[in-house]
Amino acid sequence: MNTTAKVLVVGTTSDYIDWLLRIGEGRVLFLTDPQVRSKARESAPTPKEEILCSLTDVASLRTALREHLHQWNITLTGITCFDCESLGLAAFLAEELSLPFPTVESIRICRDKYTTSSRWLKRSVRTPRFSLARSAYDAADFQKKTGRPCVLKPVSGSGSELVFFCDTESGCQRAAQILIRGIQERKENRLYSAAADCFLVEEFVEGIEYSCDFILEKTGVEILRITRKVRAKDAPFGTTRGYILTTCEAEGLDPKRLAVLFGRAAQALGLTRALCMVDFLWSEDEVVFLELTPRPGGDCIPYLLRFATGMDILKVALDFAEKRPLDIPEPLLERCCAGLRLHADRAGVLRHIATERLERDGRVKMVHLIRQGGHQVTLPPEDYESWYLGHLLFVPEAGRDVDEQCLEVQRLLTLELEGEA
Repeated sequence: MNTTAKVLVVGTTSDYIDWLLRIGEGRVLFLTDPQVRSKARESAPTPKEEILCSLTDVASLRTALREHLHQWNITLTGITCFDCESLGLAAFLAEELSLPFPTVESIRICRDKYTTSSRWLKRSVRTPRFSLARSAYDAADFQKKTGRPCVLKPVSGSGSELVFFCDTESGCQRAAQILIRGIQERKENRLYSAAADCFLVEEFVEGIEYSCDFILEKTGVEILRITRKVRAKDAPFGTTRGYILTTCEAEGLDPKRLAVLFGRAAQALGLTRALCMVDFLWSEDEVVFLELTPRPGGDCIPYLLRFATGMDILKVALDFAEKRPLDIPEPLLERCCAGLRLHADRAGVLRHIATERLERDGRVKMVHLIRQGGHQVTLPPEDYESWYLGHLLFVPEAGRDVDEQCLEVQRLLTLELEGEA
């Protein structure tokens, strides 16, 4: 039997698996949690292409992987990961299999917001002032000492989940109590299990928020994309309504300076070669770093990139893992394109979701829903996942405020919900 070369994709979602199957040219092996497969609406890969195993049972997982490689005569030539909670596992397996990937220690640093901020502070990488807190008193004390609004967030969370804005001592105390309870309720979740007894409190910095993908090599940094975040004003603090694909030049940012800063920020976290996602603020002519992690940006961003530029960031990740030449189109945009995240505005059982009004709007180019009738919607802060319904891509009208148009388009989604969660 001939040996088959494959890239191992560790712990991703069923829609990404379906995408990678279509573009992966048969060179992908998926390590998938059985719960992901049981809930998937997409067709499953062949038995040769997927290993179903709990991603928390490392001993069983290693055995299953070893037996699968032997049974199908597979040689692994690379490893990649698209989900924050699986990065540590991917790094562990990469070290065992001698595959190129960020180290276990660098992943630990990136996934710990306190350690990340501490590293950046020590190496003069601009980040908000911060402190580690273990109680509501600690959070209120930080706000009192700084005399400025602050943000409370889990040490190892992701996105806007359990993130709170506070501008008073009493507000800090209330938010901290909700946050502490929320972390405890999620301690079995791989995202939160590493730091269930503390949280981060940091100074609120006003500015325009951006998300970028970039490649870090010994030769330097190459920026792959830049998106400006559209903040949701009618949702919990930190919720991203959408992403506007743009260019450094259009935003008045110096790409060469950004590349240098990205390299310094990544190297401060122990990274030497990686495909990274970074969130930062542009505040008073200064780059203020919020988060950096060695995986490409997710959500609607891969769909937005493919539609607007032809870049397939998932394929780029596969090629990067195998050290193949990368197919990266020139970042030229002839039109403004945006990805809009769709959220339910109330709790209950989803009886019907209709996109007809969206599809009649000439600005909307694609609608991707991940929910259907019978889905239970619970709103934050109890649940930050179930209220997310999917995303769409649209081309805003020129000369009009894009943030305003995001709200217009969002209202075209028709929802029928029954009862309260």
